[in-house]
Amino acid sequence: MFRRVGRFAVHRPWLTIAGWIIAAVALAMLAPGLKSTTDETEFLPSHYESVRVGKLQQKAFPQTEQPAAIAVFQRADGGKLSPDDQRDIAKVAAGLESKHREKIGKVVTGPQAVSPNGEIALANIIATTKNSYDEKLPDSVKKLREDAKPLLKDTHLKMGITGQAASNLDSQESSGDTDSMIMMATLVLIVVLLLVIFRSPLIAILPVLIIGVVFSVALGLIGTAADLGGMKADSSISAILIVVLFGVGTDYILFLLFRYREHLRNGQEPKQALVDAVAKVGETIASAAGAVIVAFLALLLSTMGMMRAMGPSLAISVAVTLVAALTLVPAVFSLLGTKAFWPSKAWKKAPRNRFANAVGGVVARRPALVAVLSTAVLAVLAVGTFSFRAEFDTSSQMPQKLESVQAMKDMQRGFSAGQSDPAMVYLKSKDGSRLDKAALETYRARLEAVEGVGKAAPAVTNPDGSVAQYSVVLKYGPTADKAIALAGGPLRDNAHKAAPAGTEALVGGTSAVLSDVKDAVAHDYRVVFPVAGLAIMIILGLLLRSLVAPLYLMIAVALGFGATLGSTVWLFQDYKGESGLLFMLPVIVYLFVVAIGTDYNILMVARLREEVRRGIPPREAIRTAVAQSAPTIASAAIILAGTFGVLMLADNSMLQQMGFAVAFGILLTAFVMAMLLVPTVTSLLGHKAWWPGHQDAPRQPAVAAQAQGANTVTWHKEGEEARR
Repeated sequence: MFRRVGRFAVHRPWLTIAGWIIAAVALAMLAPGLKSTTDETEFLPSHYESVRVGKLQQKAFPQTEQPAAIAVFQRADGGKLSPDDQRDIAKVAAGLESKHREKIGKVVTGPQAVSPNGEIALANIIATTKNSYDEKLPDSVKKLREDAKPLLKDTHLKMGITGQAASNLDSQESSGDTDSMIMMATLVLIVVLLLVIFRSPLIAILPVLIIGVVFSVALGLIGTAADLGGMKADSSISAILIVVLFGVGTDYILFLLFRYREHLRNGQEPKQALVDAVAKVGETIASAAGAVIVAFLALLLSTMGMMRAMGPSLAISVAVTLVAALTLVPAVFSLLGTKAFWPSKAWKKAPRNRFANAVGGVVARRPALVAVLSTAVLAVLAVGTFSFRAEFDTSSQMPQKLESVQAMKDMQRGFSAGQSDPAMVYLKSKDGSRLDKAALETYRARLEAVEGVGKAAPAVTNPDGSVAQYSVVLKYGPTADKAIALAGGPLRDNAHKAAPAGTEALVGGTSAVLSDVKDAVAHDYRVVFPVAGLAIMIILGLLLRSLVAPLYLMIAVALGFGATLGSTVWLFQDYKGESGLLFMLPVIVYLFVVAIGTDYNILMVARLREEVRRGIPPREAIRTAVAQSAPTIASAAIILAGTFGVLMLADNSMLQQMGFAVAFGILLTAFVMAMLLVPTVTSLLGHKAWWPGHQDAPRQPAVAAQAQGANTVTWHKEGEEARR
């Protein structure tokens, strides 16, 4: 099949290229854009309590005014606010309200908004919509920040805006800058590394142009799928999508180009060399892409909508990249022929590749020693995994220079940290009858008595008195670990237990939502990991026609996963002193390192099987497979790790952790697992590695003998040169 695909693309290049360009242009013009959201409640199933709270709130309190943002005032010299300062604050608040910005109803302040220590004053920015994630709110907050500058000019005050809408604004703007930086750094890195590897400007630029076309097609297909299927994408998907497309796409192109160049060096004509390259590595690329796709699709089993949205988007991108690698890439290089390598002449003769040959020799001569040392390195690094702490405080991962972050810190100098985003407790009559006022006050006192609660406001009831709403200010920031544990634990437990007879209590708010997200992530660890691993094993089994090889390959990958996560823990928690790592990091490492990193294991084992089938003795087959595959794997891994490593340039700690973990995991997979551990274990198992099939049975005995003789001469010459 792959030979037929390659033959069509190579002999009908213009038709193939035209098809891709038409598809890219049509999808760019006609496909709808992605609908993104950062509202975590939209990412949880309806049975979670925080989601039920949202529905109850919309039904019982449709007109309730909630602050979308908070203006935080203080004196520029840090002193206490004087009566004149408080009058100026009232004037500024009135001035901001008079601007009538879209979706902003009122800006409310007063004497009660001054902190007990007299240093901080607040003004609640009330939105006309209950949805604090409304797309127009961040823009209005941005305009209010500009509106405040002239109003503050003749005062002794300074002001910052924080709260949900302000955080969303800063997150969007920070993310936008990050996306541009990541795109530029990724492109530069790929071009420079390809130029170093192939010493050809055309090959350095062509993959970027090809992946650019793939990027356009993938985005169009994702947008179409999102529109037809109602799929939503988290705001961080764009940065990850850029890295995945350019990283994985470059990998597959390198797999093909290295084999194409190898056939040219053997004296084949360019077109035939391309067809044979697609035929030889097509199955490997398809299997590698298949492993990545099923791993991403396993995210559909996730409890969190954010992960369910990410999975199909990335799977579509990899599928498009696979098709491009087998059609568009051969078509482009069919037109260029050997001119693509200009001015380098490396395609005419094989370099000495002393590093690759040395690695191949060591692996072939000392398989047991290499296997033990490789396993030991991975096991030692994996020890750090036991110290992993999940971090749900998203504000701690945002750049600290952002106004919303600084204003939040200023507010906490005078008020409880949870003032900006209190927990919400609802008491609902089960039979719809009116709630008893005395019982409501007693219940409020019970809530306020919970350790960690700063203040519980008096109950506000809906028009028929059947539902009461309590605003409960916690002593901790809404996304802090202590707030999450409190809202999902003692507060929720006490709220349920203290509910008067005939009523039901529900606890919501940001802290409660994140507590439910924490439970959802724990569920995903138990479900997504095994399903993705099993799916990858099935693909490996189909490729290798073996039951044994997939088992030890996945064990090796599990070691790599542990080593990757452990190294990240040591760097960020132990060395940099961060309180924890991104709560989704294990899932991301598992999917990217296990799925994408398996590409190199697949390439190595497939090449080893190819050499064994030629009738070469097992030890020499190991040497040849490692020597021939090492340059491809090393080049692909460095580029892929580099593209993920670019994320470390971001100000966002979440992206830094993700970038390091995946980049380091890819390098471990390539240089320790694929080059050392996998071939040595395969060598030690021998024929058993291919049980119950006979994939190692010679298929070309005549060619094998010639190849064996040729390899023997080659290694003899290399040995003589080395001795000289």
